[in-house]
Order: sequence, then structure tokens, then C-alpha cells
Amino acid sequence: MATNLAIDEKLLVDALKAGGLKTKKATVNEALREFIQRRRQKKILKLFGSVEFDPKYDHKKGRTRL
Repeated sequence: MATNLAIDEKLLVDALKAGGLKTKKATVNEALREFIQRRRQKKILKLFGSVEFDPKYDHKKGRTRL
């Protein structure tokens, strides 16, 4: 899918240097992947404190060695 974007040239140059990638396309794609990953991590952080903890649960009980 071809898309024309007006991207801040200084930001793109800085991103190319920081990421060590060879092309603008690779840099933008990597930046988008990182953006998505961070947003998903923020959603996970919101779960902290909302899951009930059972202090009696034995997490080692289900482990077995063959």
C-alpha cells in the first residue's frame, strides 16, 4: 500500500541514526512496531492491581520432572 506522508525530516534523520537502519522505510516500520508495542504494554500495566492474588496458591505443585 503506497502512502504519501509529510514526515519531519530532522526526526527521520535522527531515527535513522538512532536505529541504525539503512532505509527510511525500515526506520518508519520499526518505529510503528515500537509504537504499537508500547501502547500494548500500557494496556497491560492497567491490569496491575485488578487481578486478585491468592496467597494459598502453590505455583510449584503443577511442576513435574520426567
